[in-house]
Amino acid sequence: SGLRDFVTSRMLEQIEKVPLAPLAAELLSALTDDRHHQKLFDEFTRVVGRFLNDEKALATMREKIREELPSLFNLFRADAYLLKKIVASAGSLLEEVRADPDHPMRAEFDRFALGFIERLRTSKQYARRAEKLKRDFLGRPEVRALAGDTWASLRLFIEQDANAPNSAIREHLANMFVEVGRHLADDAQIRADMNQGFVVALASFVESQKSGVSKFIADQVKRWDLAQLTRLIEINIGKDLQYIRFNGMVIGGLAGLVLYTAERLFLLN
Repeated sequence: SGLRDFVTSRMLEQIEKVPLAPLAAELLSALTDDRHHQKLFDEFTRVVGRFLNDEKALATMREKIREELPSLFNLFRADAYLLKKIVASAGSLLEEVRADPDHPMRAEFDRFALGFIERLRTSKQYARRAEKLKRDFLGRPEVRALAGDTWASLRLFIEQDANAPNSAIREHLANMFVEVGRHLADDAQIRADMNQGFVVALASFVESQKSGVSKFIADQVKRWDLAQLTRLIEINIGKDLQYIRFNGMVIGGLAGLVLYTAERLFLLN
């Protein structure tokens, strides 16, 4: 639908405006502040350890060693010996790293992580690469379809929940408004601040719009003809106008009677 396409486009446009490199730098910085990145390093050592114990991986490594060794060495199974030494040394090193929180390799990983974060913050080259990656990612039709499906799913959920007799959204909104009303009822200072804010906002709005409102009213009045103006007066103050006419007639009649009586009395005298 048009609304779905509009929301999807706006969502992707807003995401595209977010600079990716600084955001990634802040996220990674938060990760390194509590040394959570060392847990990632520990997981990496476990993955390498599992790789060194995998039979297929070891067979591949042995084949590569055999290809690099002279044929004479292969006659003495030097490939197997070298592979065994490599695996044993690597396994021992990984155990040392996992057991020692101050191991030099951990410090090296710290320097790598901090340096990478700093480059994300300051390097224009990294920023360009990150923006290109973001544009390529957002430009994929799968991402646009995913954004559209997300909007459709959210809309369907809201509609179904709103129509349900035990709607969670309606309940949360009702509780929220009740809680807000309770706080407003109990806190006179908040009410005063809100009232003051409304007054300032309305005064500013009226001040900024008064010339336009005056011009609009003046233009409307200029377009009225006499018949239209009379009809508007009759509609809005018709009853009052009839009352004024009746009072005028009564007062005029009484005034005429008084003047006539005074004239007759004067002539008789």
